[in-house]
Amino acid sequence: MMMTAMALCPLDDIPDGGGRQIASAEGGEAAIVVLRRGDRAWAYRNVCPHFSIPLNYEPDTFWTYDSEHLMCAHHSAMFRFEDGVCVDGPCLGAALTRVPVRVEARMVIESQEDDAA
Repeated sequence: MMMTAMALCPLDDIPDGGGRQIASAEGGEAAIVVLRRGDRAWAYRNVCPHFSIPLNYEPDTFWTYDSEHLMCAHHSAMFRFEDGVCVDGPCLGAALTRVPVRVEARMVIESQEDDAA
């Protein structure tokens, strides 16, 4: 079985403790948000499970807190970087849809294998 992989962006293009929006390979509205803490990265579909809307108001602008949580700009739901689970807000316990990624040679790579957990 062949593993497919696609480079999303250089790790250093993502602010440490922040996020960056990447267009989906399939096109359409469901972009990807890539989060970074140090040399680690996590990626999720940019869709809040509360109302199925983007997590951000402005393109490529995400609100994060303490390099630990991503906040939905619409209803203030707070999601952990590591697993995308909502720990506070209207969709408590729900989770963002994970996009498997790995960091290789300081490049964030989308693939079927996920080493960011």
